[in-house]
Amino acid sequence: MRLEVARGCANLKVAMRRAGLSGKIKSGLTICAIALAALSVSGCSGVPTIGSSNGVFSISAAPVSIDTNCTGCNASTAAGIAVEQFSARLAVGGAADVRWSVSGGDSSAGAGTITNRGQYTPPSYLTADSVTVTVTAALRSDPSLTASASFTVTPGFLQPLTPENLALSGGETATITGYLAEAGGSVGIHFSLAGESAGSLGVTNCVRGAKAFTYCTVVYTAPRVVSASTSTYISAGIASTAASQSARILVNAAGISSNPATHQTLQSAPILLGSSGGNNNHYDAQGSRVSDCCGGTLGALIQERGGRQFLLSCNHVLARSDQASAGEMTIQPGLIDNSCTPNGAGSGTRPVGELSAWLPLNSRATNADAAIAQVSSRAVNVSGAILELGARQSNGAIAPAPPGISSSGGKGETASLNLRVAKSGRTTGLTCGQVSALDLDVEVDYYKDCGETVRYLTKTFTNQIAVEGSQFSDAGDSGALVVDAGNAEPVGLLFAGGVNSLGVTEAVATPAPTVLAALGARQGSAFTFVGAADHQVSCLSYGASASAAAQARTLIGAQIAQLTKALAQARTIVNSSRGIFGVAAGKSGDRPGEAAVIFYVDERLNTTLPQTIAGLRTEQIPTTARTVSSGAAPQSIAEAGVMPALSFAAFNQAVAIKRQAARELLRQNRAFFGIGVGQSFDNPREAALHVYVDRKQIPAKLPATIAGLRTRYIFMDRLHVTRSYLQLPVRQTDRCAASAQTDPLPTHALRLGNLF
Repeated sequence: MRLEVARGCANLKVAMRRAGLSGKIKSGLTICAIALAALSVSGCSGVPTIGSSNGVFSISAAPVSIDTNCTGCNASTAAGIAVEQFSARLAVGGAADVRWSVSGGDSSAGAGTITNRGQYTPPSYLTADSVTVTVTAALRSDPSLTASASFTVTPGFLQPLTPENLALSGGETATITGYLAEAGGSVGIHFSLAGESAGSLGVTNCVRGAKAFTYCTVVYTAPRVVSASTSTYISAGIASTAASQSARILVNAAGISSNPATHQTLQSAPILLGSSGGNNNHYDAQGSRVSDCCGGTLGALIQERGGRQFLLSCNHVLARSDQASAGEMTIQPGLIDNSCTPNGAGSGTRPVGELSAWLPLNSRATNADAAIAQVSSRAVNVSGAILELGARQSNGAIAPAPPGISSSGGKGETASLNLRVAKSGRTTGLTCGQVSALDLDVEVDYYKDCGETVRYLTKTFTNQIAVEGSQFSDAGDSGALVVDAGNAEPVGLLFAGGVNSLGVTEAVATPAPTVLAALGARQGSAFTFVGAADHQVSCLSYGASASAAAQARTLIGAQIAQLTKALAQARTIVNSSRGIFGVAAGKSGDRPGEAAVIFYVDERLNTTLPQTIAGLRTEQIPTTARTVSSGAAPQSIAEAGVMPALSFAAFNQAVAIKRQAARELLRQNRAFFGIGVGQSFDNPREAALHVYVDRKQIPAKLPATIAGLRTRYIFMDRLHVTRSYLQLPVRQTDRCAASAQTDPLPTHALRLGNLF
């Protein structure tokens, strides 16, 4: 034993000299000498693991507990997946060169995995209520010298609550279901209510079994009397863990009922669009077993001049992100809604088309994520009807309807800023939002597999449409048709999105005319949307706007101190004869959490004021002198409800500046992954550059203006192939079998899925 430690000391001396730490060799060898002396006294045999430190190196502390979703973990991968980052450091300073391993864990799911960089990912399910995992680091120069740390892993949620949003009228009920990443065990879900509408929850019922994941249900009942439409939140938690999920219920006075679950089920032929669908081969396999699967939305019906009809969706939904071959089967619903069971290996799906063409993602010549599948005979409603795109019916449900085509002749409509839009998709059903930016350049990451383990490419799309709206879309809505809520004319094809730091959805769509033109050029044909006369959409809005959410942010002390200084300077500018009636302390709508100086200006004049003062942004609110003098002036643009149309001159000038700045901005810092032109929330008379920033690597400096334009920063995760979730009951499927096979336990991959 003394010989082994002595060898370790010699190795340490050599390693330190190679690392340029010659000046610290003496202190390092002193540590070794202490270790040798300790061994002489104890006379023990075998090299012990001395907790998280052993005198030569130590590893970072482990969390007390994490769940299978890595809730509470301290880092994330480049793809935005949560991990627990461990590190090892020499006692004399500097990083230790170690080999990482994990042990313990679940008897069936294992202990999880750890990379050679020390990034630990927990197992994605358990068969017990908690397990202990040990992470161990061994010195590469002497593997007998180790340090370790242990922690508890508990089950997390397998997927979001189902449904994650819905609309109910007074007295109606809905069942909410939560799924745990645990097969067997005894834990359950605790449901609770929050929000203005309230209502009531029934008794929670949980179903457990050794061969399927645990799921719990609760029945929500809306209040009988509803005077105004408000949101109620059903929160779900797991005892003694930080895991949580929530569902948003719009309790409305309009008597509308809408449940996205209807978009995910197998339909009778001919099917309606806006429903779950995808490529029958869109799964990952381990040997002969299907492990992961994907899916998305069958968005719309288009046709050639000769009348031949095609299903329209995204490349990554129908063509497997360039990995497919022409003729592959398109099914309804998608595999993610059929327990990953392909058509032919079991029931639950219906063939509705064959893959015909797609715009290659790996081509610089393409600028859309789109694909088409020729419709199978009598498989799809020939009118192009989309779920819930029509009028409210007598029972409160929203009727299906084709998109409007009478204004554009089926070619689609050009979007405008602040246009009210709607979409009907697999995951969130019918939702509405507003066009927040145009001429958007955005980077999107793609993978070859549903599990996001094999990176394919990062593609930059230009001239895209950005849409903001609470609950507007989520993973699985890719391929949905975005339409003008006022006339149902096609506006764009939804293909990516996420949630910003304010909790508001940011979605990206390719302009509808662009999609048709690109597909037509590729096929040597001309396409138009299948539809009917223009009509209104029964819009559903689930929460506050981004500008209102920004005003809810609390200012920190430093901002308040800076605001006091700025206000003193701002008061010197007040001049009623110039249409500047007064100033006040405010919050920026363009930069949430940042203070702003409010200037109340004459609504009849186009008053010019500085964009910043004393280092803070300025916010201009058009009003009257009487309103200010009476103390009734609003505290923000969101409160004032004033959002005049941006002038064409201001917008076009901003586009020209953006096109010059975009490429350089995206190139100079990896944290920036999108830039477009929108309208400023601080001064709606001005355009603003909408800059998308990776929330995990926010730069230290974010200028209030770029090239003379105001900036609005949207903090969120990078756009990439996002995990969706599989409906239960869970089973593995043998892709070669004539019928579905059931394994004793689910696999890790049965919660994975689709690009947004």
